[in-house]
Amino acid sequence: MHTNPEEAVREKPGGKNKSQSPLQLGLHRFIRNKMAVVSLFILLIIIMICVMAPVFTTIDPEETNLLLIEKGPSNEHILGTNGTGQDNFARLLYGGRVSLIVGFSAMFFTLIIGVILGSLAGYYGGKVDNIIMRATDIMLMLPFLVLVLTIMAIIDKVTIGLFVTIIALTSWPNLTRIIRGTYLSLREQEFVLSARAIGATDFRIIFKHFIPNAIGPIVVNATLMMASYIIIESGLSFIGFGIPKPTPTWGNMISEAQNIRILRNHPEAWIPPGLGILITVLSINFIGDGLRDAFDPKSNRR
Repeated sequence: MHTNPEEAVREKPGGKNKSQSPLQLGLHRFIRNKMAVVSLFILLIIIMICVMAPVFTTIDPEETNLLLIEKGPSNEHILGTNGTGQDNFARLLYGGRVSLIVGFSAMFFTLIIGVILGSLAGYYGGKVDNIIMRATDIMLMLPFLVLVLTIMAIIDKVTIGLFVTIIALTSWPNLTRIIRGTYLSLREQEFVLSARAIGATDFRIIFKHFIPNAIGPIVVNATLMMASYIIIESGLSFIGFGIPKPTPTWGNMISEAQNIRILRNHPEAWIPPGLGILITVLSINFIGDGLRDAFDPKSNRR
């Protein structure tokens, strides 16, 4: 058994022991982390509100009305309108949906690339490791933001899918190196040698022994990546290199409020999307910390 022996048995009050799986133990520890649970609850509320945007507003977030430019809050437009007469409340809800989709999708595809390449490099070593690590070194030599901005400038029209693809294809090296390092420390462990001795396939060893023991770094980096990608999308959209307007995103909403007149007279146009980014990113980071402490066998926090 490759997990820590104390993880397999948990002592209950009264001196009785109950066998639990690593997943059950991890979920139990996560539930005991109040900050992580509260953050998960807040994130779920944000996701639910964004997904159910049509329930909260019937206004098209991309619909312009030149008669309603930069209007203040009213019964019809709760957060007023922007410089093209678009409803800020509708753009806040639909923009949150886009920002969350971009963050999760970019994280998911980066995770797939990083785990596959890191697994191959760390498990097989030799020439496979050298090829993957040299490619990783080349990618790390290129400044991430400069590389992304260059690609964005070359492309005529950036779509959500294309934006996610660009982020995933340029941000996998760090995760690859982390997974590789974790695998190298596990390769000569007794449970791996035992699995090889009984004829376990490489596929089974990687998925049954390596990945479960590397779940801590994977989970933590996945959550950090999702939070980072939401910030990256907002930052790039703010300077005009992200998701193009009129598609609503939180970054686009803040970009639309760059005018000093709007900053001073219409805080309702930029404070809500700013708070949306702040609360979402903080919630994801706290959830990541809770998952790390819950599923990492080496963690001392309980």
